[in-house]
Amino acid sequence: MKYIGAHVSAAGGVDQAVERAVAIGANAFALFTKNQRQWRAKPLDEAVVTAFRDVCRRHGFGPGQILPHDSYLINLGHPEAEGLAKSRAAFLDEMQRCEQLGIDRLNFHPGSHLRKISESDCLARIAESLNQVLAETDGVTAVLENTAGQGSNLGWRFEQLAEIIEQVEDKSRVGVCIDTCHAFAAGYDLRTREATVAMLDEFDAVVGIEYLKGMHLNDAKSELGSRVDRHHSLGQGNIGSDCFSALMQDPRTDDMPLVLETIEPAIWAEEIVWLRTQQEAA
Repeated sequence: MKYIGAHVSAAGGVDQAVERAVAIGANAFALFTKNQRQWRAKPLDEAVVTAFRDVCRRHGFGPGQILPHDSYLINLGHPEAEGLAKSRAAFLDEMQRCEQLGIDRLNFHPGSHLRKISESDCLARIAESLNQVLAETDGVTAVLENTAGQGSNLGWRFEQLAEIIEQVEDKSRVGVCIDTCHAFAAGYDLRTREATVAMLDEFDAVVGIEYLKGMHLNDAKSELGSRVDRHHSLGQGNIGSDCFSALMQDPRTDDMPLVLETIEPAIWAEEIVWLRTQQEAA
């Protein structure tokens, strides 16, 4: 089963995100469970939690169809003690919010060394951050998102993701979300069906396909290998349509959230329909 949707707004309450997903014909969605540009947020109200769980049940959204994203401020590989502690506390709060809502995975950008520590030290800090937070939570998988590699951000090579996972103690609760725009910007060619299949093959060889817990389906304004993160609508960027057709026809992307973060929310419903037609053409 393909679960296809988009990253929808949670304005007015997280339960409203579910209704917005339904309105665009999605059977998967992503959301922020709090303001993504603030460190702190008020705790989830029990009425909101109940409303979210009820509307998910009513519309048939199980935990494996929802891929929330954490705050953009969090850096689990922060080179300085204060920033690291603040990030770990905020990430713990995000994981606990997922626990409350009955969501089984949380997507996050791995972290950045800020050019103050080595790459390997930063990757080790990310893994240690995960070990600490996983020990304090239950039932939620921490899902590393590959990055475009802008600035000092890590996680743009599959080898970096594998190095983090290798150091995570509970490997049953760590996974990866592949963002196609980020992968392309990081140097993984996705412009043909064959190249897209080869990318998944490489991910399987380096990381392990069992760790794939979701995807962000985005075309790219940026060039191959540019390490610049610029999303585009499907088929309108430098990746083109064949990649997304191939992903819809590959069984390795079954039973996980496949989430649009393309730049025109007004056409998300059309993009979802197009993706489903590619699946049916297989």
